[in-house]
Amino acid sequence: MRGTNQSSVSEFLLLGLSRQPQQQQLLFVLFLSMYLATVLGNLLILLAISMDSRLHIPMYFFLCSLSFVDVCFSSTTVPKMLADHILGSQTISFSGCLMQMYFVFMFVDMDNFLLAVMAYDRFVAICHPLHYSAKMTHQLCALLVTGSWVISNLNVLLHTLLMAQLSFCADNAIPHFFCDVTVLLKLSCSDTHLNEMMILTEGALIMIIPFVCILVSYIHINCAVLRVPSTMGRWRAFSTCGSHLAVVSLFYGTIIAVYFNPSSSHSSEDTTATVMYTVVTPMLNPFIYSLRKRDLKGALQKVIGRKICSY
Repeated sequence: MRGTNQSSVSEFLLLGLSRQPQQQQLLFVLFLSMYLATVLGNLLILLAISMDSRLHIPMYFFLCSLSFVDVCFSSTTVPKMLADHILGSQTISFSGCLMQMYFVFMFVDMDNFLLAVMAYDRFVAICHPLHYSAKMTHQLCALLVTGSWVISNLNVLLHTLLMAQLSFCADNAIPHFFCDVTVLLKLSCSDTHLNEMMILTEGALIMIIPFVCILVSYIHINCAVLRVPSTMGRWRAFSTCGSHLAVVSLFYGTIIAVYFNPSSSHSSEDTTATVMYTVVTPMLNPFIYSLRKRDLKGALQKVIGRKICSY
C-alpha cells in the first residue's frame, strides 16, 4: 500500500514565491542578480587565495572551503527556479525532489561545521598565538574539513532515507522554490513523527554542537582580547572576528527561526528566513570577509587588476 501511495505522486509542483506575473518577473531578476553575485564573489575569493601564496594559511583554507560550499549551495536551488521561470515549468520529480533536499541540507550542515571550524581557528590564533603553527597543522585542517563532509553526508542521508519511506497521496504542490523538508512533511499522508523526532533530536544536535563550540570559542576570545592593554590591539583582534560573527548571526538566526520553532507553520516570515540562509547568506559571505580583511582585499585587487590588464 505504501509503494502504491508513493507512486501516485511521481512529481511535485514548485509554486515559487509568488503567483503574480509582475512579482515573478521582479523575483526572477532579483534572484538572477543575487546568484551571479554569489558565484562571482565566491569564485573571486577562491581565485585570489589560490594565486597568493601569502594566503595559504589555515584561516583562508577554511574560507576557500566555505566559498566552494556557498557556490554549490546556491546552485542547488536557484538555477532550477530560474530555469522553471524561463521554461514555464514548475514540476520536479519525486527522486529529483529528494536529491535537491539532500544537497540543500548537506550544504547547510557544511556551512554549520565550517563556521565552527573557523571559530576554533580564530580561538587558537588569538588565545594561543605562539602555538598556532604547531596546533593548526595542514593535517588537522584537512581532517577537520574532511570530517565535516563525512558527517554532513551521513546526517542528510539518514533524513533523506526516512523521507523516501513516506507516502504522498494527493496534494503535490510545494509553496516554495525548492523541496524544503518541512513542507514535504506537511504534504505526506504517512505518520511523520519519526522524521520530526529525528529533526528535533539528531538534526538539532548537528546544529547545536557546532553552535556551542562557536559560543565557547568567542567567549574565550573575548576574555583574551579584553586583557590586551592597548585599545588598538583590542580593535584589531575584534575586527578579525567581526566578519565571522556577522555571518554566524545571520546563518543561525534564520535556521532556528524556520526549523526549530515549534509554532512555525511555513508562513511568509518562514519563507523570508529560508531565502535568507539559502540565497542571501552565500551572497553576502564573500563581501563580508573580503571587506574586513586587508590581505584578502589586496589579493582581490591584484586578481581584478590582472584581469583588466589582460583585456
